[in-house]
Amino acid sequence: MHTTHARGRGTVKQLFFVAVGVVIGFVVAHQVANTPAGARFFADVNARTKAFADAVADGYKSRDAELRTDV
Repeated sequence: MHTTHARGRGTVKQLFFVAVGVVIGFVVAHQVANTPAGARFFADVNARTKAFADAVADGYKSRDAELRTDV
């Protein structure tokens, strides 16, 4: 029983550190985004992400149309 309790504390500790890391990451990203170079970087990331998501959606729609034509 003692080992299970110790494992549970380790998991909570790991989750705590992950949460702290996420918060620190958001704070750093916010600070970087406030600089001109950071703003350009995040604009580029957003543009690439949108292009990827649009390509996935277009591929899905195209494949859906092919499957509907075959039926």
